[in-house]
Amino acid sequence: MKFVDEAEIKVEAGDGGNGIITFRREKYIPKGGPDGGDGGDGGCVYLIATENVNTLVDFRFHSTHRAERGGNGKRNNSKGRQGEDCYVQVPPGTLVSDLDTGEIIGDLTKPGETLLVAQGGFHGLGNTRFKSSINRTPMKATAGSPGEHRMLRLELTLIADVGLLGLPNAGKSSLIRAVSSARPKVADYPFTTLYPNLGVVRVDDMRSFVIADIPGVIEGAAEGAGLGLQFLKHLSRTGLLLHILDIDPIDADDSPVASAHKIINEIEQWGDELLDKPRWLVLNKIDRVYEDEIEARCQAIIDELAWDQPVFKISAITGEGTQALMYAIMNFLEHSRNEAREQV
Repeated sequence: MKFVDEAEIKVEAGDGGNGIITFRREKYIPKGGPDGGDGGDGGCVYLIATENVNTLVDFRFHSTHRAERGGNGKRNNSKGRQGEDCYVQVPPGTLVSDLDTGEIIGDLTKPGETLLVAQGGFHGLGNTRFKSSINRTPMKATAGSPGEHRMLRLELTLIADVGLLGLPNAGKSSLIRAVSSARPKVADYPFTTLYPNLGVVRVDDMRSFVIADIPGVIEGAAEGAGLGLQFLKHLSRTGLLLHILDIDPIDADDSPVASAHKIINEIEQWGDELLDKPRWLVLNKIDRVYEDEIEARCQAIIDELAWDQPVFKISAITGEGTQALMYAIMNFLEHSRNEAREQV
Protein backbone atom coordinates (compact mmCIF):
# COMPACT_ATOMS: atom_id res chain seq x y z
CA MET A 1 0.00 0.00 0.00
CA LYS A 2 1.28 3.47 -0.82
CA PHE A 3 2.30 5.45 2.25
CA VAL A 4 0.32 8.65 2.73
CA ASP A 5 1.49 10.94 5.51
CA GLU A 6 -0.70 14.02 5.01
CA ALA A 7 -4.44 14.44 4.55
CA GLU A 8 -7.15 17.05 4.90
CA ILE A 9 -10.54 16.11 6.31
CA LYS A 10 -13.78 17.84 7.22
CA VAL A 11 -15.42 17.06 10.55
CA GLU A 12 -18.98 18.03 11.38
CA ALA A 13 -20.40 17.61 14.86
CA GLY A 14 -24.15 17.08 15.21
CA ASP A 15 -26.50 19.99 15.88
CA GLY A 16 -28.35 20.05 19.16
CA GLY A 17 -31.99 18.99 19.01
CA ASN A 18 -34.72 21.63 19.41
CA GLY A 19 -36.91 22.02 22.45
CA ILE A 20 -40.64 21.96 21.76
CA ILE A 21 -43.76 23.75 22.92
CA THR A 22 -46.50 21.37 24.04
CA PHE A 23 -49.10 21.26 26.82
CA ARG A 24 -50.43 18.37 28.79
CA ARG A 25 -53.79 17.33 27.42
CA GLU A 26 -55.54 14.54 29.29
CA LYS A 27 -59.16 13.81 30.03
CA TYR A 28 -60.34 15.29 33.31
CA ILE A 29 -57.12 17.28 33.68
CA PRO A 30 -57.82 20.73 32.30
CA LYS A 31 -54.99 23.18 32.00
CA GLY A 32 -52.38 20.50 32.52
CA GLY A 33 -49.54 22.92 31.98
CA PRO A 34 -46.47 22.86 29.75
CA ASP A 35 -44.76 19.52 29.09
CA GLY A 36 -42.44 20.25 26.19
CA GLY A 37 -39.15 18.39 26.59
CA ASP A 38 -35.60 19.50 25.83
CA GLY A 39 -33.79 18.41 22.72
CA GLY A 40 -30.81 16.04 22.80
CA ASP A 41 -27.19 17.13 22.56
CA GLY A 42 -25.50 16.71 19.19
CA GLY A 43 -22.84 14.06 18.78
CA CYS A 44 -19.15 15.00 18.91
CA VAL A 45 -16.37 13.97 16.53
CA TYR A 46 -13.30 12.31 18.04
CA LEU A 47 -10.06 11.07 16.55
CA ILE A 48 -8.74 7.88 18.11
CA ALA A 49 -5.26 6.42 17.58
CA THR A 50 -5.30 2.74 16.69
CA GLU A 51 -2.68 0.23 15.61
CA ASN A 52 -5.13 -1.12 13.04
CA VAL A 53 -4.36 1.87 10.80
CA ASN A 54 -0.84 2.71 9.61
CA THR A 55 -1.38 5.32 6.87
CA LEU A 56 -3.72 8.21 6.08
CA VAL A 57 -4.55 6.86 2.65
CA ASP A 58 -8.23 6.17 3.43
CA PHE A 59 -8.86 9.85 4.04
CA ARG A 60 -8.18 10.55 0.36
CA PHE A 61 -11.45 8.76 -0.42
CA HIS A 62 -13.47 9.47 2.72
CA SER A 63 -12.75 13.03 3.74
CA THR A 64 -15.96 14.07 5.54
CA HIS A 65 -16.93 12.68 8.94
CA ARG A 66 -20.21 13.59 10.62
CA ALA A 67 -21.66 12.95 14.04
CA GLU A 68 -25.39 12.51 14.53
CA ARG A 69 -27.79 15.35 15.22
CA GLY A 70 -29.57 15.40 18.56
CA GLY A 71 -33.25 14.49 18.54
CA ASN A 72 -35.97 17.09 19.15
CA GLY A 73 -37.76 17.18 22.48
CA LYS A 74 -41.01 15.27 22.96
CA ARG A 75 -44.22 15.54 24.89
CA ASN A 76 -44.49 14.57 28.57
CA ASN A 77 -41.19 16.31 29.33
CA SER A 78 -39.30 13.67 27.37
CA LYS A 79 -35.85 14.70 26.26
CA GLY A 80 -34.77 14.11 22.68
CA ARG A 81 -32.27 11.36 21.93
CA GLN A 82 -28.62 12.33 22.16
CA GLY A 83 -26.75 12.27 18.85
CA GLU A 84 -24.27 9.44 18.40
CA ASP A 85 -20.62 10.44 18.55
CA CYS A 86 -18.36 9.81 15.55
CA TYR A 87 -14.99 8.14 16.16
CA VAL A 88 -12.41 8.43 13.38
CA GLN A 89 -9.48 6.02 13.51
CA VAL A 90 -6.01 7.42 12.76
CA PRO A 91 -2.51 5.93 13.09
CA PRO A 92 -0.44 6.63 16.21
CA GLY A 93 1.85 9.57 15.48
CA THR A 94 -0.85 11.75 13.89
CA LEU A 95 -0.50 15.49 14.44
CA VAL A 96 -3.82 17.33 14.11
CA SER A 97 -4.14 21.02 13.25
CA ASP A 98 -6.90 23.39 12.16
CA LEU A 99 -6.51 24.00 8.43
CA ASP A 100 -7.95 27.53 8.58
CA THR A 101 -6.10 28.90 11.61
CA GLY A 102 -3.01 26.70 11.69
CA GLU A 103 -3.63 25.98 15.39
CA ILE A 104 -2.32 22.62 16.56
CA ILE A 105 -5.23 20.82 18.18
CA GLY A 106 -3.43 17.74 19.42
CA ASP A 107 -0.91 14.99 18.86
CA LEU A 108 -1.97 11.35 19.07
CA THR A 109 1.15 9.36 19.88
CA LYS A 110 -0.10 6.21 21.62
CA PRO A 111 -2.75 3.62 20.66
CA GLY A 112 -6.00 4.33 22.44
CA GLU A 113 -5.48 8.08 22.80
CA THR A 114 -8.59 10.09 21.93
CA LEU A 115 -8.88 13.72 20.80
CA LEU A 116 -12.06 15.81 20.61
CA VAL A 117 -11.95 17.73 17.33
CA ALA A 118 -15.56 18.94 16.90
CA GLN A 119 -17.93 19.71 19.76
CA GLY A 120 -21.55 18.72 19.37
CA GLY A 121 -24.27 21.34 19.66
CA PHE A 122 -26.06 21.99 22.96
CA HIS A 123 -29.69 20.92 23.29
CA GLY A 124 -32.53 23.37 22.96
CA LEU A 125 -34.91 23.92 25.87
CA GLY A 126 -38.57 22.92 25.90
CA ASN A 127 -41.29 25.23 27.17
CA THR A 128 -41.42 23.42 30.53
CA ARG A 129 -38.14 25.16 31.35
CA PHE A 130 -39.81 28.57 31.12
CA LYS A 131 -42.75 27.93 33.45
CA SER A 132 -42.88 30.27 36.43
CA SER A 133 -45.30 31.58 39.00
CA ILE A 134 -46.24 34.44 36.72
CA ASN A 135 -46.14 32.52 33.43
CA ARG A 136 -48.11 29.30 33.68
CA THR A 137 -48.41 28.75 29.94
CA PRO A 138 -45.06 29.68 28.41
CA MET A 139 -45.05 29.79 24.62
CA LYS A 140 -41.31 29.72 24.38
CA ALA A 141 -38.76 27.07 23.43
CA THR A 142 -35.23 27.34 22.09
CA ALA A 143 -33.50 25.70 19.17
CA GLY A 144 -30.43 23.56 19.66
CA SER A 145 -27.07 25.20 18.93
CA PRO A 146 -25.21 24.13 15.78
CA GLY A 147 -22.44 21.59 16.04
CA GLU A 148 -18.86 22.62 15.34
CA HIS A 149 -17.60 22.28 11.75
CA ARG A 150 -13.88 22.19 11.05
CA MET A 151 -11.36 21.52 8.33
CA LEU A 152 -8.45 19.57 9.74
CA ARG A 153 -4.96 18.82 8.53
CA LEU A 154 -3.57 15.44 9.55
CA GLU A 155 0.17 14.82 9.44
CA LEU A 156 1.58 11.42 10.23
CA THR A 157 5.02 11.26 11.79
CA LEU A 158 6.39 7.76 12.05
CA ILE A 159 7.18 6.67 15.57
CA ALA A 160 10.48 4.81 15.43
CA ASP A 161 13.40 4.39 17.79
CA VAL A 162 16.06 4.74 15.11
CA GLY A 163 16.09 6.74 11.88
CA LEU A 164 18.32 6.13 8.87
CA LEU A 165 19.77 9.22 7.25
CA GLY A 166 21.81 9.44 4.09
CA LEU A 167 22.05 10.38 0.44
CA PRO A 168 20.22 8.33 -2.18
CA ASN A 169 21.88 4.95 -2.79
CA ALA A 170 23.88 5.06 0.46
CA GLY A 171 22.49 1.65 1.39
CA LYS A 172 19.71 2.54 3.87
CA SER A 173 17.16 0.20 2.29
CA SER A 174 19.70 -2.61 2.10
CA LEU A 175 20.44 -2.19 5.80
CA ILE A 176 16.82 -2.29 6.89
CA ARG A 177 16.29 -5.41 4.75
CA ALA A 178 19.32 -7.03 6.34
CA VAL A 179 18.30 -6.48 9.96
CA SER A 180 14.48 -6.65 9.87
CA SER A 181 11.60 -8.25 8.00
CA ALA A 182 10.84 -5.02 6.12
CA ARG A 183 11.34 -5.34 2.37
CA PRO A 184 11.85 -1.90 0.80
CA LYS A 185 12.84 -1.74 -2.84
CA VAL A 186 16.57 -2.04 -3.51
CA ALA A 187 18.25 -1.25 -6.85
CA ASP A 188 21.49 0.11 -8.32
CA TYR A 189 20.07 3.58 -8.92
CA PRO A 190 19.10 6.48 -6.66
CA PHE A 191 15.63 7.26 -5.28
CA THR A 192 14.38 3.66 -5.06
CA THR A 193 12.80 4.58 -1.70
CA LEU A 194 9.82 6.83 -2.40
CA TYR A 195 8.04 6.52 0.95
CA PRO A 196 9.11 5.62 4.50
CA ASN A 197 9.54 2.03 5.62
CA LEU A 198 9.39 0.73 9.17
CA GLY A 199 11.15 -2.40 10.30
CA VAL A 200 11.21 -4.17 13.67
CA VAL A 201 14.67 -5.35 14.66
CA ARG A 202 14.60 -8.26 17.10
CA VAL A 203 17.90 -8.49 18.94
CA ASP A 204 16.65 -11.50 20.89
CA ASP A 205 13.34 -12.99 22.05
CA MET A 206 12.68 -10.25 24.58
CA ARG A 207 14.34 -7.16 23.09
CA SER A 208 13.50 -5.25 19.92
CA PHE A 209 13.31 -1.76 18.47
CA VAL A 210 11.78 -0.01 15.46
CA ILE A 211 13.91 1.40 12.67
CA ALA A 212 12.72 3.84 9.98
CA ASP A 213 14.07 4.22 6.47
CA ILE A 214 13.14 7.47 4.73
CA PRO A 215 13.75 8.59 1.13
CA GLY A 216 17.29 9.76 0.46
CA VAL A 217 17.98 13.39 1.26
CA ILE A 218 19.49 15.55 -1.47
CA GLU A 219 21.06 18.99 -1.44
CA GLY A 220 18.42 21.64 -0.81
CA ALA A 221 16.04 19.23 0.93
CA ALA A 222 15.59 21.59 3.87
CA GLU A 223 14.39 24.22 1.38
CA GLY A 224 12.00 21.88 -0.41
CA ALA A 225 14.09 19.96 -2.94
CA GLY A 226 13.38 16.29 -3.56
CA LEU A 227 11.49 13.96 -1.26
CA GLY A 228 13.71 14.52 1.75
CA LEU A 229 11.88 17.60 3.01
CA GLN A 230 8.55 15.79 3.07
CA PHE A 231 9.94 13.02 5.23
CA LEU A 232 12.70 14.65 7.33
CA LYS A 233 10.03 15.27 9.96
CA HIS A 234 9.72 11.51 10.44
CA LEU A 235 13.13 11.55 12.09
CA SER A 236 12.00 14.07 14.72
CA ARG A 237 10.57 11.41 17.05
CA THR A 238 13.49 9.00 16.85
CA GLY A 239 15.93 8.57 19.70
CA LEU A 240 18.94 7.91 17.50
CA LEU A 241 20.02 8.74 13.96
CA LEU A 242 22.26 6.51 11.86
CA HIS A 243 24.14 8.51 9.25
CA ILE A 244 24.73 5.97 6.47
CA LEU A 245 27.74 6.74 4.30
CA ASP A 246 28.83 4.94 1.13
CA ILE A 247 32.62 4.59 1.41
CA ASP A 248 32.97 3.49 -2.23
CA PRO A 249 30.50 5.58 -4.27
CA ILE A 250 29.93 4.84 -7.96
CA ASP A 251 30.55 8.50 -8.79
CA ALA A 252 34.18 9.10 -7.86
CA ASP A 253 33.58 12.87 -7.78
CA ASP A 254 31.12 12.47 -4.89
CA SER A 255 33.51 11.58 -2.07
CA PRO A 256 32.20 10.14 1.23
CA VAL A 257 33.28 13.27 3.11
CA ALA A 258 31.51 15.56 0.63
CA SER A 259 28.39 13.39 0.91
CA ALA A 260 28.53 13.59 4.70
CA HIS A 261 28.78 17.39 4.62
CA LYS A 262 25.72 17.61 2.36
CA ILE A 263 23.64 15.71 4.91
CA ILE A 264 25.06 17.63 7.86
CA ASN A 265 24.25 20.90 6.10
CA GLU A 266 20.62 19.84 5.56
CA ILE A 267 20.30 18.82 9.21
CA GLU A 268 21.66 22.17 10.34
CA GLN A 269 19.20 24.02 8.13
CA TRP A 270 16.32 21.87 9.36
CA GLY A 271 16.95 22.99 12.93
CA ASP A 272 18.09 21.92 16.37
CA GLU A 273 15.38 19.26 16.56
CA LEU A 274 17.55 16.94 14.46
CA LEU A 275 20.93 18.54 15.05
CA ASP A 276 20.86 17.81 18.78
CA LYS A 277 19.97 14.13 18.40
CA PRO A 278 22.63 11.44 18.90
CA ARG A 279 23.97 10.57 15.46
CA TRP A 280 26.21 7.62 14.72
CA LEU A 281 28.29 7.23 11.60
CA VAL A 282 27.77 3.97 9.70
CA LEU A 283 30.35 3.39 6.98
CA ASN A 284 28.65 1.06 4.53
CA LYS A 285 29.76 -1.09 1.57
CA ILE A 286 33.07 -2.25 3.04
CA ASP A 287 32.59 -5.37 0.89
CA ARG A 288 33.53 -3.26 -2.15
CA VAL A 289 36.93 -2.33 -0.76
CA TYR A 290 40.00 -4.57 -0.47
CA GLU A 291 40.23 -5.92 3.05
CA ASP A 292 43.65 -4.43 3.73
CA GLU A 293 42.39 -0.99 2.66
CA ILE A 294 39.20 -0.84 4.76
CA GLU A 295 40.71 0.43 8.00
CA ALA A 296 42.82 3.15 6.35
CA ARG A 297 39.98 4.40 4.16
CA CYS A 298 37.50 4.51 7.04
CA GLN A 299 39.96 6.23 9.36
CA ALA A 300 40.67 8.88 6.72
CA ILE A 301 36.94 9.67 6.53
CA ILE A 302 36.63 9.83 10.31
CA ASP A 303 39.64 12.14 10.62
CA GLU A 304 38.52 14.47 7.85
CA LEU A 305 35.05 14.77 9.38
CA ALA A 306 36.52 15.13 12.89
CA TRP A 307 33.80 12.70 13.94
CA ASP A 308 33.49 12.33 17.73
CA GLN A 309 30.47 10.02 18.00
CA PRO A 310 30.37 6.22 17.57
CA VAL A 311 31.43 4.79 14.20
CA PHE A 312 30.54 1.39 12.72
CA LYS A 313 31.87 -0.31 9.61
CA ILE A 314 29.38 -2.60 7.87
CA SER A 315 28.28 -4.24 4.67
CA ALA A 316 24.51 -4.20 4.44
CA ILE A 317 24.63 -6.63 1.51
CA THR A 318 26.73 -9.34 3.20
CA GLY A 319 25.59 -8.55 6.75
CA GLU A 320 29.13 -8.01 8.02
CA GLY A 321 29.14 -5.77 11.09
CA THR A 322 25.35 -5.38 11.21
CA GLN A 323 24.81 -7.61 14.25
CA ALA A 324 27.29 -5.66 16.35
CA LEU A 325 25.59 -2.43 15.25
CA MET A 326 22.13 -3.69 16.22
CA TYR A 327 23.31 -4.81 19.69
CA ALA A 328 24.97 -1.44 20.25
CA ILE A 329 21.75 0.34 19.28
CA MET A 330 19.68 -1.83 21.60
CA ASN A 331 22.02 -1.15 24.53
CA PHE A 332 21.96 2.59 23.79
CA LEU A 333 18.15 2.70 23.65
CA GLU A 334 17.76 0.72 26.87
CA HIS A 335 20.21 3.01 28.64
CA SER A 336 18.35 6.09 27.36
CA ARG A 337 14.99 4.68 28.51
CA ASN A 338 16.35 3.90 31.97
CA GLU A 339 17.71 7.43 32.29
CA ALA A 340 14.34 8.87 31.23
CA ARG A 341 12.54 6.79 33.87
CA GLU A 342 14.91 7.97 36.60
CA GLN A 343 14.25 11.59 35.71
CA VAL A 344 10.48 11.21 36.04
